[in-house]
Amino acid sequence: MSITSAIVLFAIIWFMVFFIAIPIRLETQGDRGDIVPGTHASSPEVHNLKKKAWITTWVTFVFWAIVCGIIVSDLLTMRDIDFFNRMDPLPASETGS
Repeated sequence: MSITSAIVLFAIIWFMVFFIAIPIRLETQGDRGDIVPGTHASSPEVHNLKKKAWITTWVTFVFWAIVCGIIVSDLLTMRDIDFFNRMDPLPASETGS
């Protein structure tokens, strides 16, 4: 895996985890009873985005390390998930026969 692939993988995992974390413990204006005129009651009042971004970064690092370890160790390869047999067979020199 190249460094660019590792960075892209980290970014993808980071955004997935962040989008999951955003609605957790979100307090809306309707929850607090202080609705600003012209806004929806479901508009966030307390969102703690900075804290969620830091937590997301640490959680992502753990997931990223696990996924990178699996990819680098060849524990799971593209041939393992080729359910429709669309890949060409391995050459005889790579099959170990």
